[in-house]
Amino acid sequence: MDPEIWSRLPEELLDHVLSCLPLKTFLSLGSTCKHFKSLVFSPPFISKHSPDSSSDSSSSSSSPFSSFLLLSHPQFHCKCPLFDTSHNAWRNLPLTYSSILSCASSSTLLSISNGRLCFYHPTFSTFFICNLLSRSSRVVESPKFSSTFESLTLVSTSSGYKLLMLSSLGSSNAALVYDSGTHLWRQFEGNNQILYNQEGVFYKGLLYFITTDPFRIVSFDLESGSWGRSVIELPNELAFARLVSDGNRKLYLIGGIGSNGISKSMKLWELSGDGENWTEVERVPELMVRKFVSVCYHKYEHVYCFWHQGLLCVCCYTWPEILYYKVSRRTWHWLPKCPMLPEKWSCGFKWFSFVPQLYTFA
Repeated sequence: MDPEIWSRLPEELLDHVLSCLPLKTFLSLGSTCKHFKSLVFSPPFISKHSPDSSSDSSSSSSSPFSSFLLLSHPQFHCKCPLFDTSHNAWRNLPLTYSSILSCASSSTLLSISNGRLCFYHPTFSTFFICNLLSRSSRVVESPKFSSTFESLTLVSTSSGYKLLMLSSLGSSNAALVYDSGTHLWRQFEGNNQILYNQEGVFYKGLLYFITTDPFRIVSFDLESGSWGRSVIELPNELAFARLVSDGNRKLYLIGGIGSNGISKSMKLWELSGDGENWTEVERVPELMVRKFVSVCYHKYEHVYCFWHQGLLCVCCYTWPEILYYKVSRRTWHWLPKCPMLPEKWSCGFKWFSFVPQLYTFA
Protein backbone atom coordinates (compact mmCIF):
# COMPACT_ATOMS: atom_id res chain seq x y z
CA MET A 1 0.00 0.00 0.00
CA ASP A 2 1.11 3.53 -0.75
CA PRO A 3 2.58 5.01 2.49
CA GLU A 4 0.58 8.21 1.94
CA ILE A 5 -2.70 6.29 1.81
CA TRP A 6 -1.69 4.21 4.85
CA SER A 7 -0.89 7.35 6.84
CA ARG A 8 -4.31 8.83 6.05
CA LEU A 9 -6.29 5.93 7.48
CA PRO A 10 -8.35 6.79 10.57
CA GLU A 11 -6.54 5.69 13.73
CA GLU A 12 -9.33 3.37 14.88
CA LEU A 13 -9.36 1.62 11.46
CA LEU A 14 -5.57 1.21 11.53
CA ASP A 15 -5.78 -0.24 15.03
CA HIS A 16 -8.40 -2.71 13.89
CA VAL A 17 -6.33 -3.83 10.88
CA LEU A 18 -3.21 -4.34 13.01
CA SER A 19 -5.15 -6.31 15.60
CA CYS A 20 -5.88 -8.93 12.91
CA LEU A 21 -2.19 -9.74 12.53
CA PRO A 22 -0.89 -13.02 14.03
CA LEU A 23 -0.07 -12.48 17.70
CA LYS A 24 3.68 -13.10 17.41
CA THR A 25 3.93 -10.70 14.45
CA PHE A 26 1.96 -8.07 16.32
CA LEU A 27 4.11 -8.31 19.44
CA SER A 28 7.29 -7.95 17.38
CA LEU A 29 5.95 -4.66 16.02
CA GLY A 30 5.94 -3.24 19.54
CA SER A 31 9.64 -2.45 19.30
CA THR A 32 9.21 -0.26 16.21
CA CYS A 33 7.29 2.63 17.77
CA LYS A 34 5.48 3.65 20.94
CA HIS A 35 2.09 3.68 19.25
CA PHE A 36 2.36 0.07 18.09
CA LYS A 37 3.51 -0.94 21.57
CA SER A 38 0.47 0.73 23.14
CA LEU A 39 -1.92 -1.07 20.76
CA VAL A 40 -1.56 -4.27 22.77
CA PHE A 41 -3.95 -2.65 25.27
CA SER A 42 -6.36 -1.30 22.65
CA PRO A 43 -10.01 -2.52 22.70
CA PRO A 44 -9.75 -4.33 19.30
CA PHE A 45 -6.67 -6.25 20.41
CA ILE A 46 -8.02 -7.13 23.85
CA SER A 47 -11.37 -8.29 22.43
CA LYS A 48 -9.56 -10.52 19.91
CA HIS A 49 -6.84 -12.04 22.09
CA SER A 50 -8.15 -11.98 25.66
CA PRO A 51 -9.02 -15.49 26.92
CA ASP A 52 -12.35 -14.11 28.18
CA SER A 53 -13.40 -13.46 24.59
CA SER A 54 -13.40 -17.18 23.86
CA SER A 55 -16.64 -19.10 24.00
CA ASP A 56 -14.96 -21.53 26.37
CA SER A 57 -12.56 -19.60 28.55
CA SER A 58 -11.69 -22.71 30.53
CA SER A 59 -10.29 -24.42 27.47
CA SER A 60 -6.57 -24.46 26.96
CA SER A 61 -7.15 -23.49 23.33
CA SER A 62 -8.48 -20.09 24.43
CA SER A 63 -4.96 -18.88 25.07
CA PRO A 64 -3.23 -17.39 22.00
CA PHE A 65 0.15 -18.57 23.33
CA SER A 66 1.82 -21.95 23.57
CA SER A 67 1.90 -23.59 26.98
CA PHE A 68 5.13 -24.81 28.54
CA LEU A 69 6.67 -27.02 31.15
CA LEU A 70 9.33 -24.81 32.70
CA LEU A 71 12.43 -26.25 34.35
CA SER A 72 14.27 -24.35 37.08
CA HIS A 73 17.65 -25.68 38.22
CA PRO A 74 20.70 -24.18 40.02
CA GLN A 75 22.94 -24.94 37.02
CA PHE A 76 20.81 -22.81 34.68
CA HIS A 77 22.04 -19.28 35.29
CA CYS A 78 19.15 -16.75 35.05
CA LYS A 79 17.30 -18.88 32.54
CA CYS A 80 14.72 -21.65 32.47
CA PRO A 81 14.45 -24.19 29.62
CA LEU A 82 10.95 -24.56 28.15
CA PHE A 83 9.24 -27.69 26.87
CA ASP A 84 6.45 -26.74 24.46
CA THR A 85 3.59 -29.14 25.18
CA SER A 86 1.65 -27.85 22.17
CA HIS A 87 4.39 -29.12 19.82
CA ASN A 88 5.86 -31.78 22.14
CA ALA A 89 9.40 -30.43 21.81
CA TRP A 90 12.03 -28.46 23.72
CA ARG A 91 12.33 -24.83 22.68
CA ASN A 92 15.73 -23.79 21.33
CA LEU A 93 15.73 -20.62 23.43
CA PRO A 94 15.14 -20.72 27.21
CA LEU A 95 13.11 -18.21 29.20
CA THR A 96 15.49 -15.54 30.54
CA TYR A 97 14.61 -13.15 33.34
CA SER A 98 17.82 -11.24 34.09
CA SER A 99 16.57 -8.15 32.23
CA ILE A 100 13.55 -7.64 34.49
CA LEU A 101 14.82 -9.17 37.74
CA SER A 102 17.68 -7.47 39.60
CA CYS A 103 20.00 -9.85 41.46
CA ALA A 104 18.59 -12.64 39.28
CA SER A 105 21.52 -14.97 39.94
CA SER A 106 20.74 -15.15 43.68
CA SER A 107 16.94 -15.37 43.34
CA THR A 108 14.92 -18.59 43.39
CA LEU A 109 11.75 -19.29 41.44
CA LEU A 110 9.16 -20.56 43.92
CA SER A 111 5.76 -20.56 42.26
CA ILE A 112 3.88 -19.76 39.02
CA SER A 113 0.21 -18.95 38.59
CA ASN A 114 -1.73 -17.59 35.60
CA GLY A 115 1.36 -16.23 33.85
CA ARG A 116 2.81 -14.67 37.03
CA LEU A 117 6.17 -15.83 38.37
CA CYS A 118 7.15 -15.52 42.02
CA PHE A 119 10.86 -15.31 42.91
CA TYR A 120 12.46 -15.02 46.34
CA HIS A 121 15.67 -13.20 47.22
CA PRO A 122 16.99 -14.53 50.57
CA THR A 123 19.49 -11.71 51.18
CA PHE A 124 16.84 -8.98 51.12
CA SER A 125 13.97 -11.23 52.31
CA THR A 126 11.79 -10.07 49.43
CA PHE A 127 9.49 -11.71 46.93
CA PHE A 128 9.47 -10.55 43.32
CA ILE A 129 6.24 -11.05 41.37
CA CYS A 130 6.38 -10.49 37.62
CA ASN A 131 4.71 -11.18 34.31
CA LEU A 132 7.47 -11.35 31.71
CA LEU A 133 5.03 -10.93 28.84
CA SER A 134 3.32 -7.75 30.06
CA ARG A 135 6.62 -6.53 31.60
CA SER A 136 4.93 -5.78 34.92
CA SER A 137 6.53 -6.51 38.28
CA ARG A 138 6.21 -5.88 42.00
CA VAL A 139 8.48 -6.30 45.01
CA VAL A 140 6.80 -7.74 48.11
CA GLU A 141 8.70 -7.56 51.37
CA SER A 142 8.50 -10.51 53.73
CA PRO A 143 6.60 -9.92 56.97
CA LYS A 144 8.88 -8.38 59.58
CA PHE A 145 7.73 -10.90 62.15
CA SER A 146 8.80 -13.86 59.99
CA SER A 147 12.07 -14.10 58.09
CA THR A 148 12.03 -17.84 57.31
CA PHE A 149 9.41 -20.04 55.71
CA GLU A 150 8.95 -23.66 54.67
CA SER A 151 6.72 -23.26 51.63
CA LEU A 152 5.04 -20.63 49.49
CA THR A 153 2.03 -20.83 47.16
CA LEU A 154 1.01 -18.19 44.63
CA VAL A 155 -2.75 -18.22 43.94
CA SER A 156 -4.43 -16.11 41.25
CA THR A 157 -7.81 -14.59 42.10
CA SER A 158 -10.43 -12.66 40.15
CA SER A 159 -9.01 -9.37 41.44
CA GLY A 160 -5.29 -10.17 41.53
CA TYR A 161 -3.42 -12.77 43.55
CA LYS A 162 -2.56 -13.98 47.04
CA LEU A 163 0.58 -15.49 48.55
CA LEU A 164 0.38 -18.16 51.24
CA MET A 165 3.56 -18.50 53.26
CA LEU A 166 3.83 -21.29 55.83
CA SER A 167 6.37 -20.24 58.42
CA SER A 168 7.86 -21.27 61.74
CA LEU A 169 7.68 -18.68 64.49
CA GLY A 170 9.73 -20.02 67.35
CA SER A 171 8.00 -23.15 68.66
CA SER A 172 4.77 -22.45 66.75
CA ASN A 173 3.72 -22.39 63.10
CA ALA A 174 1.98 -19.63 61.21
CA ALA A 175 0.12 -19.19 57.94
CA LEU A 176 0.78 -15.76 56.42
CA VAL A 177 -1.39 -14.45 53.58
CA TYR A 178 -0.49 -11.54 51.30
CA ASP A 179 -3.22 -9.83 49.25
CA SER A 180 -2.18 -7.93 46.09
CA GLY A 181 -5.24 -5.71 46.47
CA THR A 182 -4.44 -4.41 49.96
CA HIS A 183 -0.63 -4.90 49.81
CA LEU A 184 -0.81 -6.30 53.35
CA TRP A 185 0.15 -9.51 55.11
CA ARG A 186 -2.24 -11.22 57.54
CA GLN A 187 -1.16 -13.80 60.09
CA PHE A 188 -3.15 -16.92 61.00
CA GLU A 189 -2.54 -20.12 62.91
CA GLY A 190 -0.42 -22.68 61.09
CA ASN A 191 -0.54 -26.46 60.86
CA ASN A 192 2.47 -28.44 62.03
CA GLN A 193 1.45 -31.73 60.39
CA ILE A 194 1.54 -30.85 56.71
CA LEU A 195 4.44 -31.53 54.36
CA TYR A 196 5.95 -28.07 54.27
CA ASN A 197 8.04 -28.30 51.10
CA GLN A 198 4.88 -28.76 49.01
CA GLU A 199 2.75 -26.04 47.44
CA GLY A 200 -0.93 -26.00 48.28
CA VAL A 201 -3.38 -27.41 45.72
CA PHE A 202 -6.15 -24.97 44.80
CA TYR A 203 -9.58 -26.59 44.41
CA LYS A 204 -13.00 -24.94 44.64
CA GLY A 205 -11.77 -21.87 46.50
CA LEU A 206 -9.58 -23.66 49.07
CA LEU A 207 -5.94 -24.74 49.27
CA TYR A 208 -5.46 -28.41 50.09
CA PHE A 209 -2.50 -30.15 51.71
CA ILE A 210 -1.67 -33.69 52.85
CA THR A 211 -0.42 -34.32 56.37
CA THR A 212 2.31 -36.80 57.20
CA ASP A 213 2.03 -39.87 59.41
CA PRO A 214 -0.83 -40.52 59.18
CA PHE A 215 -1.90 -39.26 55.76
CA ARG A 216 -4.87 -36.92 55.96
CA ILE A 217 -6.20 -34.08 53.83
CA VAL A 218 -6.51 -30.60 55.31
CA SER A 219 -7.71 -27.39 53.70
CA PHE A 220 -6.95 -23.72 54.21
CA ASP A 221 -9.30 -20.82 53.50
CA LEU A 222 -7.34 -17.83 52.18
CA GLU A 223 -10.12 -15.41 53.17
CA SER A 224 -10.90 -16.50 56.71
CA GLY A 225 -7.52 -18.04 57.53
CA SER A 226 -9.21 -21.15 58.95
CA TRP A 227 -8.07 -24.74 58.61
CA GLY A 228 -10.39 -27.65 57.91
CA ARG A 229 -9.95 -31.40 57.94
CA SER A 230 -11.47 -33.68 55.31
CA VAL A 231 -13.48 -36.62 56.60
CA ILE A 232 -12.86 -38.57 53.38
CA GLU A 233 -10.78 -41.66 54.08
CA LEU A 234 -7.66 -42.07 51.97
CA PRO A 235 -6.82 -45.43 50.31
CA ASN A 236 -5.06 -48.00 52.48
CA GLU A 237 -1.35 -48.90 52.45
CA LEU A 238 -0.13 -45.55 51.13
CA ALA A 239 3.65 -45.14 51.14
CA PHE A 240 3.32 -41.56 49.88
CA ALA A 241 0.47 -39.39 48.62
CA ARG A 242 0.16 -36.15 46.64
CA LEU A 243 -2.83 -34.09 45.52
CA VAL A 244 -3.33 -32.56 42.06
CA SER A 245 -6.17 -30.35 40.85
CA ASP A 246 -7.20 -29.14 37.41
CA GLY A 247 -8.50 -25.94 39.04
CA ASN A 248 -12.14 -26.27 40.03
CA ARG A 249 -13.50 -29.36 38.33
CA LYS A 250 -11.53 -32.38 39.54
CA LEU A 251 -9.24 -33.31 42.41
CA TYR A 252 -6.81 -36.20 41.95
CA LEU A 253 -4.69 -38.26 44.32
CA ILE A 254 -1.48 -39.96 43.19
CA GLY A 255 0.18 -42.34 45.63
CA GLY A 256 2.52 -45.25 46.15
CA ILE A 257 1.13 -48.50 47.52
CA GLY A 258 3.34 -50.58 49.80
CA SER A 259 4.59 -50.99 53.35
CA ASN A 260 7.43 -49.73 55.53
CA GLY A 261 7.91 -46.75 53.23
CA ILE A 262 8.55 -48.92 50.14
CA SER A 263 6.24 -48.48 47.14
CA LYS A 264 5.48 -51.65 45.18
CA SER A 265 3.00 -49.92 42.87
CA MET A 266 1.54 -46.49 42.11
CA LYS A 267 -2.10 -45.59 41.55
CA LEU A 268 -4.15 -42.59 40.53
CA TRP A 269 -7.51 -41.80 42.13
CA GLU A 270 -10.16 -39.17 41.44
CA LEU A 271 -12.47 -37.60 44.00
CA SER A 272 -16.03 -38.60 43.23
CA GLY A 273 -18.58 -36.02 42.14
CA ASP A 274 -20.31 -36.09 45.51
CA GLY A 275 -16.93 -35.60 47.24
CA GLU A 276 -17.40 -38.63 49.49
CA ASN A 277 -14.86 -41.18 48.23
CA TRP A 278 -11.83 -41.79 46.02
CA THR A 279 -12.31 -43.73 42.78
CA GLU A 280 -9.34 -45.53 41.26
CA VAL A 281 -8.60 -44.20 37.77
CA GLU A 282 -5.36 -45.83 36.64
CA ARG A 283 -2.36 -47.85 37.74
CA VAL A 284 1.09 -46.65 36.72
CA PRO A 285 2.78 -49.29 34.50
CA GLU A 286 5.15 -51.49 36.49
CA LEU A 287 8.32 -50.56 34.59
CA MET A 288 7.62 -46.88 35.09
CA VAL A 289 7.04 -47.44 38.81
CA ARG A 290 10.37 -49.23 39.12
CA LYS A 291 12.20 -46.39 37.43
CA PHE A 292 10.45 -43.67 39.43
CA VAL A 293 11.01 -45.20 42.87
CA SER A 294 14.64 -45.93 41.99
CA VAL A 295 15.41 -42.34 40.95
CA CYS A 296 13.84 -40.89 44.09
CA TYR A 297 15.52 -43.54 46.29
CA HIS A 298 12.22 -44.04 48.16
CA LYS A 299 12.71 -40.56 49.66
CA TYR A 300 9.21 -39.38 48.91
CA GLU A 301 9.68 -35.96 50.47
CA HIS A 302 11.40 -35.14 47.14
CA VAL A 303 8.26 -35.99 45.14
CA TYR A 304 5.87 -33.26 44.00
CA CYS A 305 3.02 -33.02 41.48
CA PHE A 306 1.18 -30.40 39.47
CA TRP A 307 -1.39 -30.00 36.69
CA HIS A 308 -0.58 -28.69 33.24
CA GLN A 309 -3.12 -28.37 30.41
CA GLY A 310 -4.59 -31.85 30.70
CA LEU A 311 -1.37 -33.45 31.95
CA LEU A 312 -0.91 -34.73 35.49
CA CYS A 313 2.81 -34.39 36.19
CA VAL A 314 4.76 -36.36 38.82
CA CYS A 315 8.28 -35.09 39.52
CA CYS A 316 11.25 -35.57 41.82
CA TYR A 317 13.80 -32.95 42.89
CA THR A 318 16.59 -35.47 42.27
CA TRP A 319 15.71 -36.42 38.67
CA PRO A 320 15.52 -34.33 35.45
CA GLU A 321 12.55 -36.14 33.88
CA ILE A 322 8.78 -35.88 34.39
CA LEU A 323 6.43 -38.84 34.63
CA TYR A 324 3.12 -37.58 33.32
CA TYR A 325 -0.39 -38.89 32.72
CA LYS A 326 -2.31 -37.65 29.68
CA VAL A 327 -5.88 -37.55 30.94
CA SER A 328 -7.58 -37.44 27.52
CA ARG A 329 -5.79 -40.60 26.32
CA ARG A 330 -5.42 -42.30 29.72
CA THR A 331 -1.74 -43.00 28.99
CA TRP A 332 1.52 -42.59 30.96
CA HIS A 333 4.71 -41.13 29.48
CA TRP A 334 8.21 -39.92 30.36
CA LEU A 335 9.19 -36.41 29.29
CA PRO A 336 12.63 -36.48 27.60
CA LYS A 337 15.60 -34.94 29.38
CA CYS A 338 16.39 -31.33 28.69
CA PRO A 339 19.11 -31.03 25.99
CA MET A 340 20.56 -27.98 27.79
CA LEU A 341 21.34 -30.06 30.88
CA PRO A 342 25.10 -30.62 31.33
CA GLU A 343 26.48 -34.16 31.47
CA LYS A 344 27.34 -33.75 35.13
CA TRP A 345 24.23 -32.41 36.83
CA SER A 346 23.27 -32.01 40.45
CA CYS A 347 19.93 -32.35 42.24
CA GLY A 348 17.44 -29.52 42.58
CA PHE A 349 15.09 -29.96 39.61
CA LYS A 350 11.95 -27.86 39.98
CA TRP A 351 9.27 -28.03 37.28
CA PHE A 352 6.38 -25.62 36.78
CA SER A 353 3.35 -25.24 34.57
CA PHE A 354 3.81 -22.00 32.62
CA VAL A 355 0.94 -20.68 30.49
CA PRO A 356 1.79 -17.10 29.42
CA GLN A 357 -0.97 -14.54 29.94
CA LEU A 358 -0.87 -11.05 28.49
CA TYR A 359 -3.46 -9.40 30.71
CA THR A 360 -2.43 -10.46 34.20
CA PHE A 361 -0.36 -7.94 36.10
CA ALA A 362 1.88 -7.96 39.13
